[in-house]
Amino acid sequence: MEQNELYPIFLKLHNLNVLIVGGGNVGLEKLSFLLKSSPNANVEVVAKEFHLEIKVLAEKHPSITLTRSKFKKKMLKKRHMVIACTDDLKVNKRVYDLARKRYLICNIADTPDLCDYYLGGIVTKGNVKIAISTNGKSPTTAKRLREFFEEVIPEDINQMVENLNEYRKTLKGNFEEKVKRMNEITSSLKNRE
Repeated sequence: MEQNELYPIFLKLHNLNVLIVGGGNVGLEKLSFLLKSSPNANVEVVAKEFHLEIKVLAEKHPSITLTRSKFKKKMLKKRHMVIACTDDLKVNKRVYDLARKRYLICNIADTPDLCDYYLGGIVTKGNVKIAISTNGKSPTTAKRLREFFEEVIPEDINQMVENLNEYRKTLKGNFEEKVKRMNEITSSLKNRE
């Protein structure tokens, strides 16, 4: 049986520099996805033309820069991650090859073999965020799981997280004692009858 070997991380995109190459429908999808979770993400979108909604997003988010140009390798300088989503496979592959030479993580839309990461489904309820991956096999399944979790996770879960954070600050003792106490308090979350 195949296993998902992806390692999930949560990036602070407001501290990183992201480049999206492509300003069409897929570029809009990728930018929208990033901004949904990270509204202050530092993103430059490079394209010869921009979808109207990308322009609207750039107006709403001052951390978004639009550059009307074809892709040039110097655009990879001072980047942390790259997404290429043009309708030209040669351009996308060039972006990937150049990014890899610079040790940048890269995602080439709809080309799993040219992806160092996937943009999976995300559920956000205040401070609680859950990422969903199907290992690039079924975005529809990830979408349905996201919808399921959005429905079953209570809206007030953020209040519980805030309360537990305040309580954690009052705990005395070493790390192991604190973990034990927090595990006792939260055990009811997994032992639902």
